[in-house]
Amino acid sequence: MRILLLLLLANATLHAEDWPQWLGPQRDSVWRETGIMDTFPADGPPVRWRVKIGGGYTGPAVANGKVYLMDRQVAEKTKAPGNAFARGVIPGTERVLCLNAVDGSVVWEHRYDCTYTMSYSTGPRCTPVVRDGKVWALGAEGNLFCLDAANGKVLWSRDFKKDFSASTPMWGFAGHPLLDGQRLICLCGGPGSVAVAFDKDSGQELWRSLDAREPGYAPPTMIEVGGTKQLIL
Repeated sequence: MRILLLLLLANATLHAEDWPQWLGPQRDSVWRETGIMDTFPADGPPVRWRVKIGGGYTGPAVANGKVYLMDRQVAEKTKAPGNAFARGVIPGTERVLCLNAVDGSVVWEHRYDCTYTMSYSTGPRCTPVVRDGKVWALGAEGNLFCLDAANGKVLWSRDFKKDFSASTPMWGFAGHPLLDGQRLICLCGGPGSVAVAFDKDSGQELWRSLDAREPGYAPPTMIEVGGTKQLIL
């Protein structure tokens, strides 16, 4: 299965604020730009480019003139179960893609083997996070990568199922990673490791916490109450 990505850019957005993670710069779904259109033209905004990609549920992250997203490539002679709720063993690969925001050309891709075992096996769930020249991307089977934003080189990686004895949740790993200062916080699962904080640059584990039958799907969220930062899961 393949989907079509359409990036709709008006002239006013060419120098717009970056959208480097799920829900935007401050992770609050607020666009703080000025001069935003109140309504689209009758024929819609102009389409600057279109790029065919594989299936998936991730949103694009946009930073420094590049678009980062993930997709799924099913192995040849393989297809997903006819019942989307069914869990099967489906060979294939996941990709992290970097596209040029001006023309949609592929700058680089990082592809890795990834056999799916979850329901709704169309593709990855989590939007990449981009900051400080790095991209952090989490796949639906718990493959976490830190990549060089310029060339896609793997700087470090973790496998939640191998590293934390986690099981793939029914709907796959879907909690968008949270970048908080030096910490990259993820929902991993496994004994005592529902929440795990990694050093964003080295991948070293900083701490782990909580037990649960499954880690859940809601992204970790940081709030401040009474002057105290609190991680909400």
